[in-house]
Amino acid sequence: MDNLSCYMLVILGVVLHNLMFCLAENVTANFVFGDSLVDVGNNNYIPSLSKANFYPNGIDFGRPTGRYTNGRTIVDIIGQEMGFNFTPPYLAPTTFGPVVLQGVNYASGGGGVLNGTGKIFGGRINMDAQLDNFANTKQYIITRLGEASAMKLLENALFSVTMGSNDFINNYLTPVLSTAEQLTVPPEKFVGAVIFKYEIQLTRLYNMGARKIIVVNVGPIGCIPYQREINPSAGDKCVNFPNELAQLFNNQLRILVTQLNSKLIGSKFVYADVYEIVQDIIQNYSSYGFESANSACCSGGGRFGGIIPCGPSSKICADRSKYVFWDPYHPTDAANIIVAKRLLDGKSAEIWPMNVRQLLASS
Repeated sequence: MDNLSCYMLVILGVVLHNLMFCLAENVTANFVFGDSLVDVGNNNYIPSLSKANFYPNGIDFGRPTGRYTNGRTIVDIIGQEMGFNFTPPYLAPTTFGPVVLQGVNYASGGGGVLNGTGKIFGGRINMDAQLDNFANTKQYIITRLGEASAMKLLENALFSVTMGSNDFINNYLTPVLSTAEQLTVPPEKFVGAVIFKYEIQLTRLYNMGARKIIVVNVGPIGCIPYQREINPSAGDKCVNFPNELAQLFNNQLRILVTQLNSKLIGSKFVYADVYEIVQDIIQNYSSYGFESANSACCSGGGRFGGIIPCGPSSKICADRSKYVFWDPYHPTDAANIIVAKRLLDGKSAEIWPMNVRQLLASS
């Protein structure tokens, strides 16, 4: 190789290095952790009873993808609004190369804060394992960009964690299986154990380079069609006990977010109060244009369509935009749009101490 060729290769190397550094400086990546509310297909690649990669899921997305809704998740909608591409599932074989630099989704249907959560499904990726997967991604980004640029990318990136619902629905509140635990472990003790574990996990995420972190609280799980179905004594009302558990957890989670912001230098943890937003939608559903706030659009039987998970044999409502709930557990695309917009631009009563748009603009 002559001197000119060597010189050109050096120049090309410098240009590529600078390009990668600019990418890390200016492209906002989106890293997503959570459960079935934000899973975009990770469970397609593991042996699990919790899957959504079949019709009629995704009927308004164009195809089933593993999203547990008729269309987009809340994180999808926020991402689109902020100019992100759809964040790909970590386990998809196509999630490699430059696409990783724009973010990865680690969420898993059935996953929880506690490692015992969701065991009724068999396979699921709980929060500890999702963090292990992110550690692999971080190493991959360092390999591609170098450590300084990689850490800059993570510092500017948006992180969101939507966890906790399954720790109640598919752990502490699991019918029959949890009866003994409910008798021996008071709610306060169980919630305390979840918060204790969650603090370790969120601190680990910070220690791996995350700085802008949205922590989504647990919604009004006593209002989902499944809980209404298995607690007929509640009549037309939401079921009290699951909602009380969610509020107990949420109160402690907000305190935790405050403590983490004080303790972890340079961190921007944001508390997203999805409980209040969804409860408002359910209580005032007609003012949002909905006709049903208590039943599943994709129904497998029962008074509220909450007995059997959504599947090919389910009945689908005539107008999906008129339902708050898609299936026994998850909101429709129409409900997700409302939640996403309130998180993007909401006031401090809904998302605190700043909304998503303010968080991304912050330095």
